[in-house]
Amino acid sequence: MEFDNSFEVPLPPAEAWPVLMNVQGIAPCMPGAQLTEVIDDRNYKGNIAVRLGPVALTFAGLVTFEEIDNDNHTARVRAQGTDAKGRGSAQAAATFKLEPSAQGSKVLVHTDLTLSGAVAQYGRGVGMIQATASALMNQFANALKKQLADPSAAAAAAKPISATSLAGQVLWNSIKGKVGGKSEG
Repeated sequence: MEFDNSFEVPLPPAEAWPVLMNVQGIAPCMPGAQLTEVIDDRNYKGNIAVRLGPVALTFAGLVTFEEIDNDNHTARVRAQGTDAKGRGSAQAAATFKLEPSAQGSKVLVHTDLTLSGAVAQYGRGVGMIQATASALMNQFANALKKQLADPSAAAAAAKPISATSLAGQVLWNSIKGKVGGKSEG
């Protein structure tokens, strides 16, 4: 399944790009993520804990930057992970692009996600997967903004998305969609 998300960063693209490419610096801002090994400047091992419906999952895997264009502020990343309890796997290809905005920079993220095994059943509804991705992106963006506002403060490890907050967000997005508003990521 494919979906798009975006968030704002209070820095112009030329300043925001090196921050976003510093995986070790921004990894603590990602909810439920833990960087476990830096293989080289393009390959990283880690874990991410997420909830799909009532099920808590932890994926261990590899993230690879396949393409980085520093001049145009774009990157292509491939991630693959396996659930720690053997319930399946996830593979994602994502492209990131920075654009100037009134607040500094807008980060546009396009993701193509494939779930396999039992985990594919947990997130059966595309709406749930999109809501989870949107919630993760929003929490990441908020944690990153706090880190940028106070670089001396270490970023606290973000917690996995709770099923309750996710259910609320799915419901809210559904209501907004029925009333004629469009959900933004």
